[in-house]
Amino acid sequence: MAFLGRCWNSTVIDQPGAPYRDLVSTPCFVLEEEILERNLKLLHRVQEESGARILLAFKAFAMFSVFDLVGRYLSGAAASGLYEARLAREELGLEVHTFSPAIKDDEFDQLAGLSDHLVFNSFNQWRKFRHRAAGHPETRYGIRVNPEHSEVATPLYDPCARYSRLGVTRAGFQPELLPGISGLHFHTLCELGFEPLARTVAAVEEKFGEFLPQMQWVNFGGGHHITRQGYDVEGLISLLRNFRRKYGVEIYLEPGEAVSWQSGVLVGEIVDVVSNDMDVCILDVSAATHMPDVLEMPYRPEVLGAGMPGEKQFTCRLAGPSCLAGDVIGDYSFDVPPVVGRRVVFLDMMHYTMVKTNTFNGVPLPGIAIWRKHKQLEVIRQFGYRDFRDRLS
Repeated sequence: MAFLGRCWNSTVIDQPGAPYRDLVSTPCFVLEEEILERNLKLLHRVQEESGARILLAFKAFAMFSVFDLVGRYLSGAAASGLYEARLAREELGLEVHTFSPAIKDDEFDQLAGLSDHLVFNSFNQWRKFRHRAAGHPETRYGIRVNPEHSEVATPLYDPCARYSRLGVTRAGFQPELLPGISGLHFHTLCELGFEPLARTVAAVEEKFGEFLPQMQWVNFGGGHHITRQGYDVEGLISLLRNFRRKYGVEIYLEPGEAVSWQSGVLVGEIVDVVSNDMDVCILDVSAATHMPDVLEMPYRPEVLGAGMPGEKQFTCRLAGPSCLAGDVIGDYSFDVPPVVGRRVVFLDMMHYTMVKTNTFNGVPLPGIAIWRKHKQLEVIRQFGYRDFRDRLS
């Protein structure tokens, strides 16, 4: 895939050895190419040694300016709807696997045409579209199942929480509708290790094992934190090999966080410091618009050089520039007092962050840059007023 000269208006700042946090115009996401490639190499090793195929989940990371690098190591992409499927087909050009909780009438033919695998969330949807599916014989169709086995602590991110809308339970499974279905898909994890996957696979086999010999492929979904230190990679490879041999199926995994884990940051700047029983730093980085998971999950992002409140000499609150009273990132402590103009670097900001940014309250979107392996900062894109205006009417 061509890179320089595309619509991103790339520029290169050649200052080898300079800290990129002082080079960018803030706010700005900075991807570290070397770390991304390290993650991809490990995932490629899992593919090679297990025989499984690993897909990039766009819902976590969809930075298409590095799809040329991703394409060297992974097998394709996992999309959640029409736009992601189109992005995968046009920009990555490898296998496209699409799962959508509900497919609209006027989108089915486009989705089927873009997707190598198309997974339905219910037998209602499969019954509705199966005759039209015959018009796309090159596409393989699957059903998402819900093994009713929860491993995720935060209910908001638990696909198997009570009353979940995602996947068919065993009680709702309709074997008589399996003709035309070649695979099953399950997804129960979120940033978890190998042991939760092993327990999940056992639950899937218990609930749906009788149907697995009829399948050609099984998608193990996402949430596999394979590149995190301490993940049992050997255990994963062994499980994948054994499952493939036992059922004679192809296996797919679609991790999101594992691809871009710890591969980049969000750089901001202190714009003002106000005092209200504690110092409150107002940044040009917003929890509400740049890091929505901080408020939704919630969680406290790590900051370079910072400690917990009271751990270091100067404790302050980091907050965003929007008018939302709750636009608060968290409380941190530093070795030096906060001052206007100081850069603040939020760590591990590539997965589930860049894809969720928004322009609420007119807060500008962060720029996007890459810290190349040869220690150059390449500015990929900067956003402006029209990016805000054109979303409105």
